[in-house]
Amino acid sequence: MSEWSKDLLETEFWNKKGKEVLEPMDPKARKNFIKNLSDKEAERFADEEIAEEANIQPQIDAKMSDYFPTGYPAPAKRFWLMLESFTASVEEIYFWMLSQLRRDWSYHQIYKLTDVFSASEQSAFWGAAQSRLKIQQETVSQYLISIGKLVRELFQIVRELRIIDERLVMYDNWEEMKSADISLKGLYIDMVEGASKNPSSVYGLAQQVGFTILPDLFFNTHVYKAKDVDKVVDEMKYNTAIKNVLKRKLISYVVWKDKTHKELRDRRRFQLKYLRQHWAVIKMYMDWLKPYLRNIRRMQMSEKQIESPDLIAAFEGSMTEIEIMAVKPSKTGAHPVIIGTFEYRTRPDMSFHQDQYAHKGPLHVGRASVKLRIYGWSDKEIENYKKYKRQESMKLFSVIDGSVKAAMEALGDELEGYLQEAGENIHLEEPEPKTKKKKRSMNLGVLDPFVAVFGGIGELFGALLPSGLFSGKEEREPASKPIKVTDKARKAAIKIASFNAYQTYKNYKKGHQMITW
Repeated sequence: MSEWSKDLLETEFWNKKGKEVLEPMDPKARKNFIKNLSDKEAERFADEEIAEEANIQPQIDAKMSDYFPTGYPAPAKRFWLMLESFTASVEEIYFWMLSQLRRDWSYHQIYKLTDVFSASEQSAFWGAAQSRLKIQQETVSQYLISIGKLVRELFQIVRELRIIDERLVMYDNWEEMKSADISLKGLYIDMVEGASKNPSSVYGLAQQVGFTILPDLFFNTHVYKAKDVDKVVDEMKYNTAIKNVLKRKLISYVVWKDKTHKELRDRRRFQLKYLRQHWAVIKMYMDWLKPYLRNIRRMQMSEKQIESPDLIAAFEGSMTEIEIMAVKPSKTGAHPVIIGTFEYRTRPDMSFHQDQYAHKGPLHVGRASVKLRIYGWSDKEIENYKKYKRQESMKLFSVIDGSVKAAMEALGDELEGYLQEAGENIHLEEPEPKTKKKKRSMNLGVLDPFVAVFGGIGELFGALLPSGLFSGKEEREPASKPIKVTDKARKAAIKIASFNAYQTYKNYKKGHQMITW
């Protein structure tokens, strides 16, 4: 039973039966259908390689298969080479084949998809690796703490902006709405004068004989300029003492309103800039964090290899797995693809390097197993396979991205609106690319070298400055349609990849004095 079949189905590696069932479904229904499949049912639809390693179980139980699913898409052909030497370094076989594919057969697009290792717990190699892993983990924990604090502070910043906006509604409608004027006067009495607790406030004076009417006059006299206070109050038919107190209160209120209105505007502008800076720091920390997460992922020991009988805790041993995908570009849409898998079971010899006596590094000697798998794939199939092999790393990074996204969704549209107002381009979900942009070239004659210099500065600092600052005018043109891959083109690509892989396999054996034919 295969543990990879569902992942192959999710990345569209389907056999003939799988295409009949899954291709007509829409993506959402297909995802739910695959999720509900058992591992055994998923094997029926996945285009998965069945390896020819011997299995003695059929001699006992004829119902069991002679072959095993490997987790790789079914190749057109496969070459397998195993080398064992306890005197020579087995690292040479990897670099020899990498150089052969890249230089001799022109596979210039080479992707490293897997790079994991494990070491026995009592070995010196394990101790050196764990000390380096600890440094990476401590750095990650510090960044995670910082990101958590910054995300928590986002709530406070957005809340303060929301309160400022609520207050500005009254300030902006002060002259148009009497209710806004009355509300601001209430805030002035409560926040500035201290309400009834202050004997000299509007409410405090109202408790004295002769000033009972003062609150009614204060709230119902609407004056919007300090110079108009005397004129409006003098026209009232009240005694001079009441009018003098009312003048004093109204002019203080009008001046307070004008000053605090400007102060709120400045405060809001500052908070928007601070919010954008806060968001930029969060993104910067996330960008710094991801390489460390990748390092930790690569430096962690593989559970599968640790449980293998080839790795014994008391021995000086290690196991390493490397996988590369070599692609030769083709105009037909079907590219020759060779997937090379290197599995090492070695005895690392920890020795000091001559040029760096303080650094102790391992030399690997032991057994190397190399498998070259042949495919003829389109661009989409190449990307699907890369996605399939890197799903664990993507899930690791999505933990951090998901926590920030969850915080944004909890804050609602307000955070996104404030960030866009501050000039930050932000999307909770990446839009589907429908068109591609093409920069319009301009011929400026003798000014071209100088414009090119400033253009280079714009590209260099584009990540730190607001988008569009250095960009010129752009024109849109429809994205090119993907080339339809024909069976003839696919067969031709497989034929080229088979020849190149066989020559690499044969030349290595000949160059190392092995039996070949």
